[in-house]
Amino acid sequence: MLVVKFGGTSVGKPERMKKIANLVLTMPGKKIVVLSALSGTTNTLVRIGDHLIAERHTAAHQEIAELEKHYLQFINELYESEAYQAIGQEIVSRYFSLFRLLAAGKFDDRSYRELLAQGELISTELFYHHLQERKVSARLLPALHFMSIDENQEPELEKISERLKPILETLNNIDILVTQGYICRNHRNEIDNLKRGGSDYTASLIGAAIRAEEIQIWTDIDGMHNNDPRIVKKTIPIAELTFDEASELAYFGAKILHPSTIVPAQKYHVPVRLKNTMDEKAAGTIISDKGSRGQFKAIAAKDGITAINIKSSRMLLAYGFLRKVFEVFERYKTPIDMISTSEVAVSVTIDDSKNLSSILEELRGFGTIEVDTKQSIICIVGNMLLEKEGVLKDVFHALATVPIRMVSYGGSQNNISILVDTNQKDKALNLLNEGIFHL
Repeated sequence: MLVVKFGGTSVGKPERMKKIANLVLTMPGKKIVVLSALSGTTNTLVRIGDHLIAERHTAAHQEIAELEKHYLQFINELYESEAYQAIGQEIVSRYFSLFRLLAAGKFDDRSYRELLAQGELISTELFYHHLQERKVSARLLPALHFMSIDENQEPELEKISERLKPILETLNNIDILVTQGYICRNHRNEIDNLKRGGSDYTASLIGAAIRAEEIQIWTDIDGMHNNDPRIVKKTIPIAELTFDEASELAYFGAKILHPSTIVPAQKYHVPVRLKNTMDEKAAGTIISDKGSRGQFKAIAAKDGITAINIKSSRMLLAYGFLRKVFEVFERYKTPIDMISTSEVAVSVTIDDSKNLSSILEELRGFGTIEVDTKQSIICIVGNMLLEKEGVLKDVFHALATVPIRMVSYGGSQNNISILVDTNQKDKALNLLNEGIFHL
């Protein structure tokens, strides 16, 4: 069985929703189709929720009315017959009545999460009835019946698998099952979500849970590129990546893939293929256990980084010092991306500055603190880079005119991470593209 996921831009217009229906119908065998909300819907729902939390009810109702107009126009173009246009109108009316009901009552965090779930519920219902109009045998597979997270907001993969198995057995004669990305239930059985970009994660969790033949993530570009095409003109798509390479790229800024997507697929060795809905003939990128060794594959960059340097003579020949430093970040649930140490200093980077002032206050008890904001991590990825001769020489030669704040090399077989000031990022990406990819 295939698991195929289509993002918001892929279903954002009626003609695109029709196109993905055509794509799904040409795929062999049984499929679970995972859909995001129509493009722009989740952002609008966030604005509506923010208005309601702030008790700006007039603004919220204006947003609801505008979004409803968009959906009524959408169904007029999606369905051909009067009968299915009437079904579409009933769907839109039902969901927007719920929006207004939520807006009329006490709006809290639970209401907010319920509101955000509706985008995927609408898109899948509209798509399902489009298939019905075309007389395609399909069924809705409600994600809220099987997708769940625990009290730490981590997906419960084994429970998801246990719930899915009997459902799929009862639907064994159906070739196309349509379900929602992003949404789930939490440990209190309330409607919740996998956070932004979570539809990719949904597809990977389902693929791992059912041990799928392949997970396909369909977006609007030709798979993963070797560099950021928004910044670097000469980029090329990558034919294949290992799971580890793809994880590094996703975490360090490659926007095509949600950072958590790879984990469930890698656990059960389910290949992930990245494809382009705008050009279905493009090869895309396949992510699996296999891959070439000792080659540069791609570069990604992550902005919004803060570097913290802690200098203290107490580090010299001392044990337990680093543990105490790391415990500060643990208390504030702030992950560290990079670390560099010397005899009397340690530098770390973080991408979450929410608790920065409290962290710095505690760290000052250890020594002198220096902070650099507006930094970027540039991650150069390749499988088993430590086996490549002269790898650092190639990188540093390319970046000879770029001031480098920190380097992380050797902690992973798959990446070299470099910290630069964000105003140097674009220059660094272009120089690396020329220096190590010769493009």
